[in-house]
Amino acid sequence: MKNKRSIGQLHLVLAVLLAAAVLLGAADYLIDDTLTLRYGEVLPAMGGFPVRAEESTAAAWTDDRTWTYCTQLFGIFPLKRVDVSYLDDVRLCPGGTPFGAKIFSEGLLVTGFGEVATPDGVRRPAYDAGIRVRDLILKINTQPVATAEDMARLVAESGGQPLEITVRRGEDVHTVTVTPLYSVAESEYRTGMWVRDSIAGIGTITYVDPHDGSFAGLGHGICDASSGALLPLSRGIVVDVTISGIQKGSPGMPGELKGYFSSGRIGSICGNSAAGVFGLLTDPPAGADESTAIPIALKQEIRDGEATLRCTLTDGTPQDYTVMIRKIKNSTDLKNMEITVTDPELLAVTGGIVQGMSGSPLLQDGHLIGAVTHVLINDPTKGYGIFIENMLTQKKQFLP
Repeated sequence: MKNKRSIGQLHLVLAVLLAAAVLLGAADYLIDDTLTLRYGEVLPAMGGFPVRAEESTAAAWTDDRTWTYCTQLFGIFPLKRVDVSYLDDVRLCPGGTPFGAKIFSEGLLVTGFGEVATPDGVRRPAYDAGIRVRDLILKINTQPVATAEDMARLVAESGGQPLEITVRRGEDVHTVTVTPLYSVAESEYRTGMWVRDSIAGIGTITYVDPHDGSFAGLGHGICDASSGALLPLSRGIVVDVTISGIQKGSPGMPGELKGYFSSGRIGSICGNSAAGVFGLLTDPPAGADESTAIPIALKQEIRDGEATLRCTLTDGTPQDYTVMIRKIKNSTDLKNMEITVTDPELLAVTGGIVQGMSGSPLLQDGHLIGAVTHVLINDPTKGYGIFIENMLTQKKQFLP
């Protein structure tokens, strides 16, 4: 009898532990790691659990207006810690107008490697020395390099002598010795690596803050096309863009807004992040003032269903088009919402989401909820959007 009782107790303990593990796993999945509230709002129950959220005993200001809370089942059992940020009432002017971005890298971004045909055979000096794609070249022989021309000149002047190249990889900065080799085909010294110092493109303004002229656009970062690396920003400018044509998208072939830059500068870019570009406009779009500013919606306020996408096609004026929000993800990455274009006019002209529409604001129930970020290659009627609160969180890195 004792053995049966012990076995029964063991089974009960195992069942309780299993239930606790399932509950904790479900809580981790259903309850987001972060939550943003407006001042005065009550912290809601999260993930459908009957929870009570209290400040943890170690609660402290961990960041700008951020507390760490511990969600608890029945007010007793801790489930998960949640970082809760508080925002002032934010009202922004939805964008929808195209802009041109020209950004210049902080140093030279390594995008690939080539072979150098030397008298002794084919070699790859830079790669063999340890340099890799996405490394950032800061200096050559203690001289800062800002352009590809700077590097080409220093390599040519080396006469084949070793070069001390300062490289940043992530947070690590180190020095690599690269010996340029004489290229028989080009009759000059080469390191066998390709670099990028700048990039330009067209995107759409997501919002303008009427109080200080700051803006955000794209909803994703400006990256090197070949390596996919985010281009580290040294400086950037904003120029006006005129849309001159549209290449309609089709399955397997993304469309594109075609346009040309004007010569006038209308602002500066202060930051290039995974959530978009941020800067200041000296010449904001017409009507971007306090009278057209609308409140933002936080992620828990966004719902599946109809929404509006605002963008500019051929007439130079932003227009509103109907989309459907199909799925909302509680995450801090870029793909927070799945979007389907349903507006017949937009589908007829563009086929859905096309390149150049990135950053187009998404609106729902009179609130700015986010921006378009990506299109599905195999179905241009569908794409992704980012929460506006995630863009505003990234903005803090570059602008007050």
